[in-house]
Amino acid sequence: MDNKDSEAEIHPLKTEDVKAQENHENYVERRIVKSSGLSRLSRWRTAAFFISLFLCLIIVFAFSFIIPCPERPVSERTWFQYYNNAVPYPFLAMDDVNEDKVQDVLFAFKSSTGGSRFNMSCVDEGLPSPCAFIAAVSGTNGSVLWESPAAESLQWLQCGIQQLGTAAAPGCLGLEKPLFLTAVSLRTGEVLWRQSRDFGANYTVLTPLSVIPDVDNDEVQDLIIFITKEGQVKVFIYSGKTGQQIGSVGSLRVDGIARYVRLQLRSSSYFLFYTENSLYAYSLEELCTVVGVEVKLLNFQPDSHWVKHVDHATHRLSLLRFENIQHLAKVPGHSRDNILVVDSEMATLINTKDLHTVWTLNVSRVLSEPLLGYYKPDAHVIVLESEIGPNRKKVMIVESESGAVQWELKLNSGPGSPAPATLSTADHRSAFLMWGDYQEPGNETRHRAPLQKLYLFHPSYTTVLLELRNSTDQIIAFTAVLFERSRHACYVLLRGPRPGQGPGPVSLMKRSLKEDVAVSRVIWLRPTGDDEQYVRDRLYRMRFQSRD
Repeated sequence: MDNKDSEAEIHPLKTEDVKAQENHENYVERRIVKSSGLSRLSRWRTAAFFISLFLCLIIVFAFSFIIPCPERPVSERTWFQYYNNAVPYPFLAMDDVNEDKVQDVLFAFKSSTGGSRFNMSCVDEGLPSPCAFIAAVSGTNGSVLWESPAAESLQWLQCGIQQLGTAAAPGCLGLEKPLFLTAVSLRTGEVLWRQSRDFGANYTVLTPLSVIPDVDNDEVQDLIIFITKEGQVKVFIYSGKTGQQIGSVGSLRVDGIARYVRLQLRSSSYFLFYTENSLYAYSLEELCTVVGVEVKLLNFQPDSHWVKHVDHATHRLSLLRFENIQHLAKVPGHSRDNILVVDSEMATLINTKDLHTVWTLNVSRVLSEPLLGYYKPDAHVIVLESEIGPNRKKVMIVESESGAVQWELKLNSGPGSPAPATLSTADHRSAFLMWGDYQEPGNETRHRAPLQKLYLFHPSYTTVLLELRNSTDQIIAFTAVLFERSRHACYVLLRGPRPGQGPGPVSLMKRSLKEDVAVSRVIWLRPTGDDEQYVRDRLYRMRFQSRD
């Protein structure tokens, strides 16, 4: 020991080197052990990475080559559907029947048999012949999706009801007189249920029919129906699931033949009945009480201002007095819908928040229901058609906030002329479609029976009117719609004999709006220096936009 200590004192650096070497050997040994563990972990990570990559490639390969992607339906620009020895009803409805994200057409006609494809007859459903058929036609190519003998005769057809029948699936509701309700599946055309009730003669069913929340706790929304007879409005609630009546028959006292509009005032739903001279307001809870159904509707709160100005005994709106009311329509406002009242002399917009008049406009003998659109970006306007003489009418586009007339046009127009339509465009305005016969200034020649011509107007060209087509056939129903979301703008025409006339040929046509714009005739309302083809091309490239 003494020798070692002496040697350490003589060679101190050598001792330090020995210790350093020993420490280094221990460190290297530990690194080798640690590196061996990391190497094994790294190999596992590499294997996991390549396995994940391999699985991703298999999934991509499967979806790309093995599992076929759903094919986008190719919509034909124009299609026709023909029926012989039939009489069409003036109803057109649009809905996605076959769930291909393209709108389909639903309509009704009276005939002994349907189309040749289904070979169905009235006798198959136990109905007398001829009877009313409801049919669904594909929006892509015009093929018939289904046909269903639904009733002896139709007074009203309403589709797009989201829950009907035990399956709680979308459906259509047909109404005939005497009162007979028929629920039909929107997907298959199968009759879900039928219910009838006899009220005798001289009564009128108020349309449209209204869907209300589930009041019988069967998890399917229900239906409220009104009929007018001898100065009374009778109220019925029917189960949307089975068609059975819920509660008893309720009665509302009115001073004439009534019609109604349903208003949603924030958390309260009101039914506004109107006769020639009076307005009556009932909340949905009050109507349920009238038929003996005690129900507490979720989040329902009566509107305090309406409660204050509605007479509790008669339910009349005391602030509003009109003469010879012709139409009542809802007009969107800033926070809630307002009411447009059209009588024999003027149109009046009523603010539903305080029941005060916003504006009035002189207009007489309005020919069709007021229509909504957009003249300026995102600013609502009202389209009014008024009679200004024998076979003459004036189309007015009125700003909803101020009542100012933005644009107007005088047309020759015969009886039974289709009502106008609007389609929303991508510039947040609307394309306006109207029927009539434009008479150019200086041309005093008038047809005894004005031709039916379809015109298109867009606010980007206030001095231009496009004549899209002429029609000499009798038009029973007309509508314009985007068949696919934000694209494929078309109009649909249903032509044939009118109800009450003898059977004859019936045609249903869908036509792309762009196809007609491309070959349209440009009419200059005021002379400008623009080129006709330039205007036609600009409107042809116009894009459309769905508004929810």
